[in-house]
Amino acid sequence: MEAFSDGVVAILITIMVLELRAPHDASLAGLRPLIPVMLSYLLSFVFLGIYWNNHHHLLQAAERVNGLVLWANLHLLFWLSLIPFVTAWMGENHFTKWPVALYGTVLLMSAIAYNILVQALLALHGPDSLLASALGSDFKGKISLAFYPVAILMAFVKPSLSCALYTLAAIIWFLPDRRIERTIIR
Repeated sequence: MEAFSDGVVAILITIMVLELRAPHDASLAGLRPLIPVMLSYLLSFVFLGIYWNNHHHLLQAAERVNGLVLWANLHLLFWLSLIPFVTAWMGENHFTKWPVALYGTVLLMSAIAYNILVQALLALHGPDSLLASALGSDFKGKISLAFYPVAILMAFVKPSLSCALYTLAAIIWFLPDRRIERTIIR
């Protein structure tokens, strides 16, 4: 499951970078129109990296998987697979309301899907497991789930504030979640 998921994330990042088109203008000024595209790419690259990193740590603490966990993982990969599309749409349209709102919707659904995967693993491993001990209260996960709906609604008022909230969520998660590492090392 981990290798498959790693492969999917690698393909998603590859798809995103292939969407970047070099300008015909050979001067640095020719890059200026690509700034929104590059910013959306950078944000999405960071989000995919965060999911890949946390998914890796999550599976390090898991001792086994079952059918429910496999389907929950596939559900997560489905939502992550939409990131290249919404990234391209948002960048090409210079962060207008509908692309920004849909981007946030995909981020929200990815976060929900990740939470479902965590819950499926916890149900399989039990409340006294190493995994349950490692995950603890998951403050960062809860705060992220609160940011996304607010950012989605904000996209219809001021899309730049939505993007700021998405960026804040990425900053919160940028440093890997050390709870699992600390628990496994003990």
